[in-house]
Amino acid sequence: MNKEMELLSLTEAAEKLGLSRKRVFDFIKENRLPAHKIGKTYAILESDLQLVSNRKTGRPKKEKKD
Repeated sequence: MNKEMELLSLTEAAEKLGLSRKRVFDFIKENRLPAHKIGKTYAILESDLQLVSNRKTGRPKKEKKD
């Protein structure tokens, strides 16, 4: 199977990205990471991980109130 066509589970995607399963699921819910639901699980193309791999880390800074 072509590396670009390799399907990953939510857990495998989280491990490759160095994130929690919940954070990867959040990306799916926010439509930032395409995934195919198969039964109760999600299948994610390994090549699609690049869509969220260059994300900013941490929380956004709060605006200062004057």
